[in-house]
Amino acid sequence: MEKKESKNIFALVGRNISYSFSRQYFNTKFEKENLENNEYINFDIEEIGELPKKIEEYKKVLKGMNVTIPYKLEVFNYLDKFDKKALRVGAVNTIKITKKGKLKGFNTDIYGFKKSLKPLLKKEHSKALILGTGGASKAVAYVLDDLNIKYKFVSRSPEGKKQITYDEISKDTLNEYKLLINCTPLGTFPNIENCPNIPYEHLTEGHLLYDLIYNPEQTTFLQKGVEKGATIKNGYEMLELQAEKAWRIWNS
Repeated sequence: MEKKESKNIFALVGRNISYSFSRQYFNTKFEKENLENNEYINFDIEEIGELPKKIEEYKKVLKGMNVTIPYKLEVFNYLDKFDKKALRVGAVNTIKITKKGKLKGFNTDIYGFKKSLKPLLKKEHSKALILGTGGASKAVAYVLDDLNIKYKFVSRSPEGKKQITYDEISKDTLNEYKLLINCTPLGTFPNIENCPNIPYEHLTEGHLLYDLIYNPEQTTFLQKGVEKGATIKNGYEMLELQAEKAWRIWNS
């Protein structure tokens, strides 16, 4: 109990998050920058309904939270306020606890993804396929809208005109859509052999493959891009950028 009372606590809300990038990143940051009065922990919960109990447990010292799979959408029901971008995206990955104890939701994935993607874009990357339709894909779509890049979502269970199935991706599709963004968990450690089911044989040097996964450093999805000479990018820089944005929000 002594630790709870003496340190500012920040936490990651998610399920099965022992591998957590955030906890390692922030605790290393606190050590390097002599911010020893801060500690980052995991709120590893089986369902989002357990969150209020966690918040109450750390009420006096909890200053901010990050949110990861699978709660970026569900957490809205537990917030008092929302940033306009988070509301438009429909996903929250950062929560600030105000001086009055209110919970305000933000989406720093938008910032991290945009800043890490922009330097890689070329003329041919005017159309994108977003693989997956979860919380992270919504931030990706927001950024693509902002950059005037047309896109379609790829889903196993498509809904509406902007979504297609994996089976619908053909050579012609990949000739038209040169930017591919993996927002699924396929290929994450330890199941590193997995990858989205697309016709990789039709990839070219003109393609850009971006994988939000950062562990392993080069997923099977990215490896298959490298084999065809495509440009690749993993999600590590995006995570660093969104983490620093979250830190600024918590301390503003």
